[in-house]
Amino acid sequence: MTGNGHNTQEELASYAMQALSVEESASIRAHLQACAACRAELAKVSGDLALLGLAVEQQSLPEGARDRFLQRIAAAPAAKSEEKMADVTPITAKTSRRGKGFWIPWGAAAALAAVCIGLGVQNRALNDELDDETKLVKNLAAQASKAQQVLEVLTAPSAQRVVLTEGNTPPESTARATYLPERGGLILFATNLKPLPQDRTYELWVIPANGSAPVPAGLFRPDARGSATLVLPQLSPGITAKALAVTVEKASGSDTPTMPIVLSGATTGS
Repeated sequence: MTGNGHNTQEELASYAMQALSVEESASIRAHLQACAACRAELAKVSGDLALLGLAVEQQSLPEGARDRFLQRIAAAPAAKSEEKMADVTPITAKTSRRGKGFWIPWGAAAALAAVCIGLGVQNRALNDELDDETKLVKNLAAQASKAQQVLEVLTAPSAQRVVLTEGNTPPESTARATYLPERGGLILFATNLKPLPQDRTYELWVIPANGSAPVPAGLFRPDARGSATLVLPQLSPGITAKALAVTVEKASGSDTPTMPIVLSGATTGS
């Protein structure tokens, strides 16, 4: 015990790990019943040991070890209590004391566990940050790729530029389209479009020069000012067009144009 009559941390740790003799354990147990301070210190030491125990990787028992252990206990002869007491060798007070070195392995294990937990948290944070950066780079690359395609369609010497207007009426609604047949690239800007009901939409059509059926080239709806854009719809390359046209269709679009045609225009060179 310490000079003030309390158990030392080494004694309490040995008691918690059941590393003391019967007499020493009984003495500490009797002292704990009357000393609240030592009971509190024992609870703290036991908690530290439990945390260290959790940090150690658990190994399962070999197959059949438990059965063999129980069989050995059953086969061993029962010893008399007097003989057991005679075989006990008391541990002196000197051997029950633990020097400062007693806590070094426990402290090293606790520090290692804390470092491993910290590295794990830091590694997870770095991985999450890397994932966010990767997604951002991919998004920027996709935007740059589409911008490059738009620029190529608008500046290509072979691009056909079309002005679509309402037929037989004053040119109120207007659409300007740039079409690159070999790439299947098409960009349309429309202004002064008439508003449509929610179940209707405008649909653009490519009218092939070979006389085949019109090809749907995308759906679009005007904003509050009557403006709309259609940028790089899904079109097969290689369709030579003699004209472009716009019709009003149901909201999901149509496979064939519904008359009347509200906007139309011939391609250059047709």
